[in-house]
Amino acid sequence: MMNQYYCDSTTIFILSLLVTTIPFCSTSTTSNHYHFNVEWRNITRLCSTKPILTVNGRYPGPTIAVNEGDNVQIKVTNGVSINTTIHWHGIKQVRTGWADGPAYVTQCPIRPGQSYTYKFTVSGQRGTLWWHAHIAWQRATVYGAFIIYPRMPYPFAAPVDAEVPIIFGEWWNLPVEGIEDEMKMYGSGPNSSDAYTINGLPGSLYPCSVQDTFVQMVEYGKTYMLRIINAALNDELFFAIANHTLTVVEIDASYTKPFDTEAIMITPGQTFTVLLKTNQHNGMFVMAARPYLTTVFPFDNSTTIGFLKYNKATTALITNTSNIILPHNLPHMEDHAYATKFVSQLRSLGTTQYPCKVPKNIDKRVVITISLNLEDCPTNKTCKGYNGKRFAAAMNNQSFVRPLTSILEWHYRNYSLTQDFPLKPPHVFDYTGVDPLTHNLNPNFGTKLFAVEYGTRLEIVLQGTSFLNVENHPIHIHGHNFFIVGTGFGNFNAKKDIGRYNLVDPPERNTVGVPMGGWAAIRINANNPGVWFMHCHLEEHTSWGLASGFIVKSGAKPSQRLLPPPDDLPQC
Repeated sequence: MMNQYYCDSTTIFILSLLVTTIPFCSTSTTSNHYHFNVEWRNITRLCSTKPILTVNGRYPGPTIAVNEGDNVQIKVTNGVSINTTIHWHGIKQVRTGWADGPAYVTQCPIRPGQSYTYKFTVSGQRGTLWWHAHIAWQRATVYGAFIIYPRMPYPFAAPVDAEVPIIFGEWWNLPVEGIEDEMKMYGSGPNSSDAYTINGLPGSLYPCSVQDTFVQMVEYGKTYMLRIINAALNDELFFAIANHTLTVVEIDASYTKPFDTEAIMITPGQTFTVLLKTNQHNGMFVMAARPYLTTVFPFDNSTTIGFLKYNKATTALITNTSNIILPHNLPHMEDHAYATKFVSQLRSLGTTQYPCKVPKNIDKRVVITISLNLEDCPTNKTCKGYNGKRFAAAMNNQSFVRPLTSILEWHYRNYSLTQDFPLKPPHVFDYTGVDPLTHNLNPNFGTKLFAVEYGTRLEIVLQGTSFLNVENHPIHIHGHNFFIVGTGFGNFNAKKDIGRYNLVDPPERNTVGVPMGGWAAIRINANNPGVWFMHCHLEEHTSWGLASGFIVKSGAKPSQRLLPPPDDLPQC
């Protein structure tokens, strides 16, 4: 049984990984303190043992749990021979952009043997988020759950008897640390992963993995809160549990109008909180995650499974994989209709206590095309992308290049920054109807940003393209939540599409899946001063440059300005 504690002072939670929370109510006036040690640890998976990057020796890393309104301090010590950073995915970092984490955007990396303490306040947020490394491909193994307990009771009627983090990941048998380096050297794509995982375990459909299968014990007649996180690097995923229905109550730490579903589709970077009512008296039931396929590139087409085991069940783990039956309600990999219908059901809760603060009118609209590109191979170079070229990716034909210093620090010190990111596509054409191979534009490479005034009601229209392939792109924006006011297929048409916007109860998120061959319109109250990264959460696309950033200028009041950098901020 999980108990709720609402204390006048800071609450410190101590959690054992992947089990029910054990909260302790503290009378201390200090902040929540955590210490992360980044280190190598040998892990055996899929018949082989290899060293992987871990935090405090855990894979996945430890869960951080705080109360809404808490001050948080997390000291990260880099105990390995390569640079690292940590990003607190979905935490708004109001005026504390120094703690956001993306390397060379809001901070220089933490060097080997050095430490940095991330300090921020969790204000006006509650629910399921997560943390992960934000440099190169380190988030393949460096990630964990970040839970914010609400000060007020949950806004849904069902009592929660216990909660379970469900974190999806990807596993490579070979080291992943050099993948990005090889991609940059040859302009190639990465090898697909060898397995998906549930809480670090691949499940018995993979070689040598019967014992590496996640099993969750449950009791009949209870309500379990599943905190579902997609930490996979490169794939959207479908997830379902045989003979059970899931009730969606929250997405990206924002409450939703509850609805029942047989399966969910979750993109990398997104989180879902769902309620599971255990309505079976006995037995073991397969839970499974498989990719939602929207790409023609090599991908991992396997399935990870775990089991929901009722406490009276005497059934042992199934060792013969031919006897494992996947949930009938698990969508097939190319079930675009199911994915589209599922996403369309998401709505903000929109109550008096939790209002939907979507901007009804806007001050600025930015239209951004999202493209995969092919760059001509430089003379005397070997390129391993399609047709002897180099893969690239871009927003409005600008392929993002991270500088060798912190953009946020340059902005704070009023150094010169390139703020001429185009606010509309440089060329107007049929974005989703061109030949995917003959119309690829060589992108421009650089570190261009755009800037908005504090308090700008900003609309960003993210327009997919058919260059190389139509694809679902999960776009994550740091520093702000946003409202998804409209989506559609084909080319965005302001004259007809704006009139169809949902300005009553659109879903509030920090990561949006831009539909394959389509567009998504989001609205942001740009009221958090700083420099904020905007990028595709498919790691291969970010490596190719599918990213940009924007500046929210400081406002007139002291409370509308970025705080000074901390004394221990890493230097480049």
